[in-house]
Amino acid sequence: MTYNVKKTNLPEVMILEPKVFVDDRGFFFESFNKHAFYKSTKININFVQDNHSKTEKGTLRGLHYQLVKPQGKLVRVIHGAVFDVAVDLRRSSPNFGKWTGVELSSENKKQLWIPAGFAHGFVAISETAEFLYKTTDYWYPKHERCIEWCDEDIGIKWPISNPNLSNKDLQGMKLRYADVFS
Repeated sequence: MTYNVKKTNLPEVMILEPKVFVDDRGFFFESFNKHAFYKSTKININFVQDNHSKTEKGTLRGLHYQLVKPQGKLVRVIHGAVFDVAVDLRRSSPNFGKWTGVELSSENKKQLWIPAGFAHGFVAISETAEFLYKTTDYWYPKHERCIEWCDEDIGIKWPISNPNLSNKDLQGMKLRYADVFS
C-alpha cells in the first residue's frame, strides 16, 4: 500500500490520499501505515501521541506550534469538514511566512502532513467536525506558541471572517513579533 501524495505550494507540506476500498457494505482504508508513509514520502517518522478534537462550525483553532520540541503532525477528519492550514515558520526557509490550505473531510479522506517548523490551524466548515492528528512529539504547554489567525503579513484566505476563538487563540501574536525557528 502507498498513499497518493500531492504536493502543496509548500514543498514539505503534503496531502496524502489513502487507497479506499468501497463496496455495498461501506468502506475500508489504512489511515496510517509507517512503511507506506515512508515509501510514499521518504520521511521516516515516529508518532508518540494521537489527539482527537470535536469542533463546532465557525470555530477556528490555531495557528499553533511548539518552539521547543516542535511537532510534526499527520491530520485528518473523521466526521464533517475543516479548512486546514500550515504556515512555514522557519526563518531560513525561502517560504518563511507563506501558507497553504486544504479542505479535509470525512468524505474526501485526505490527510495533511505538516512537518515540525510549521504552525498549524483549522476552522470547522461543517456543523461539527471531528479531527484526528498524530504527532511526532508530546504536547508541552510551556513551549506552545500561537500566531494570530488573521495576520495580514501571512494573508491566509480563511473561509470565515468572524470565527469563534479560544482565549489562547485571541492572544496570538503577529508573525513579525513571534519567536520562530531559525
